[in-house]
Amino acid sequence: MSATDPMQLGHMAAEAELVKAFLRNKAPVELNDHEVAEYKARITARLKEQDAVLVAHYYTSPHIQSLAEETGGLVSDSLQMARFGHDHAATTLVVAGVRFMGETAKILTPTKRVLMPTLEATCSLDVGCPVDLFSAFCDQHPDRTVVVYANTSAAVKARADWVVTSSIALEVVEYLSGRGEKILWAPDKYLGSWVQRETGADMLLWDGSCIVHEEFKAQGIEDMKRVYPDAAVLVHPESPQAVIELADAVGSTTQIIDAARTLPNRQFVVATDQGIFYQLKKQVPDKEFIIAPTAGEGATCRSCSHCPWMAMNDLQSLLYCLEHGSGEILVSPELCQKALLPLQRMLNFSKQRALAVSGNA
Repeated sequence: MSATDPMQLGHMAAEAELVKAFLRNKAPVELNDHEVAEYKARITARLKEQDAVLVAHYYTSPHIQSLAEETGGLVSDSLQMARFGHDHAATTLVVAGVRFMGETAKILTPTKRVLMPTLEATCSLDVGCPVDLFSAFCDQHPDRTVVVYANTSAAVKARADWVVTSSIALEVVEYLSGRGEKILWAPDKYLGSWVQRETGADMLLWDGSCIVHEEFKAQGIEDMKRVYPDAAVLVHPESPQAVIELADAVGSTTQIIDAARTLPNRQFVVATDQGIFYQLKKQVPDKEFIIAPTAGEGATCRSCSHCPWMAMNDLQSLLYCLEHGSGEILVSPELCQKALLPLQRMLNFSKQRALAVSGNA
């Protein structure tokens, strides 16, 4: 088997799963204000009854995000979600996001019950990196340290030496490269290429991509810059290199929000999932945010920069999972134990980095 065979097969699997997702999610049910309030009240009651806390990703709907905030939960990126779920006293975690986030919560807190509004909410990066093909790829390069992005299954994490999120990938790879280690990176090739360019590390990249971020094109960003010449461009590093090169700031969802807060510009063109706009407008209300265009009518993703799987998280499915116990994440104890090691390395590294920055290390 050549080095590219597993990656090509992974792409085929991701594309097939994407078609299924669009078919399942093509007609979301819209709720009026009264219905939204009623659902929120019922969900809040169930959360209290079940000693549960809701954690939601920035890419979920405003209804889900506001409910998490109103009930003492959290809206954040995947790294903060992992920390919060691990440290919170609740016996049940309800994770609104995509499946790998629920699996990560279960791995870090195996004694807690972890529910998701739907188990069908997956990720093109996860689907495009099947564990059997990825393991074969790793076996071909035993001299490399295996670093996987958090957007992967529990089984792929268990095969890795390190897990990283987009907010900490640069620092981890720079640290490993400084020790002379060569990296095998998966699954996002754009994030991996950006990390490679920024750190100069020796990296071998799996050929995966995010179906949302891959659709941003340099031409579209250049067009927006002509229309909004004073706007800063904020880009997620899962985007193609040509898009990243036009950015004023590149970073994770949390880092994008921080950049919007700290940069002096009054307008921003934002190249990431449009779910982040709820938090951008809430946290930086005095500035204007413009959605970066995707590739248009010829694109494989016509969702206007919104993940179809994230869109599966709605108030109806959230209430159903709490009332019926559906959507429970189950990971075997053996797999939890194996996957915990690279995850814990990331969390320990992040903690030490924070202590060093604060001067307490």
